[in-house]
Amino acid sequence: MNPDPEHFEIHKRYTIQAKWTAAIRTQWFDRLALRPSQRVLEVGCGTGVIIAEIAADCACATFGLDIDPGATRFARANDPGTRYTIGDGMSLPFPPVTFDAAICHFLLLWLESPGRVLQEMKRVTRPGGWVLALAEPDYGGRIDYPDSLTELGKLQEQALQKQGCDTRIGRKLRRLFNERGFVDIRIGVLGADWDEGTISGLQDSEWQMLQRDLADSITSAEIHDFRQADQQAWNGGSRLLYVPTFFGGGRIPA
Repeated sequence: MNPDPEHFEIHKRYTIQAKWTAAIRTQWFDRLALRPSQRVLEVGCGTGVIIAEIAADCACATFGLDIDPGATRFARANDPGTRYTIGDGMSLPFPPVTFDAAICHFLLLWLESPGRVLQEMKRVTRPGGWVLALAEPDYGGRIDYPDSLTELGKLQEQALQKQGCDTRIGRKLRRLFNERGFVDIRIGVLGADWDEGTISGLQDSEWQMLQRDLADSITSAEIHDFRQADQQAWNGGSRLLYVPTFFGGGRIPA
């Protein structure tokens, strides 16, 4: 089955995001040391980028769940070895103690009740197993340089908030995990590293997203002017863009 163009573009975006967070996944899964007999669920798996990587690296049984039927169809076609299910993270369609680990990636920021989803992930994971939130941004700590582009960051945060996004979810991860009774909790912030390869693959993807986010907030001419200024700063070697991205994980008491 050929992927539909919309989800093909989404998949490319998710693939770029996955590269940003690859190092922390390596750390976590080295720590978990999952065996082929164990089972991992990704909630909000989208087109399957993260869970397909885990399937290839860990050789464990992998499961993905997403509320978007189109994304789920894409994931099944792209990764037939993982079992994909259409469903809502607020009420996971799995019995208790089904998995050895449950993960999510850039998910909680979009949820009205992120704590409820973490609780559901905890419910379907065995005692002694882990629940991981592998990437949750915090636009309240965003840095844009040169200063002339600071307004661009503010406009994007406002646009995301209008879409229902909790743009400050990153700083809340520690509280969310503690309130759900996890133990051995680890919370951190991903580092940042800018090189020419990273930058060249980032700009077009970022601007596709920015144009969608800002379309209802400012005029197309204003968007064009921001993009020109952004491009000039990148070309001139002065541009810096950093959004702190938190990760968190906790173990379920045995």
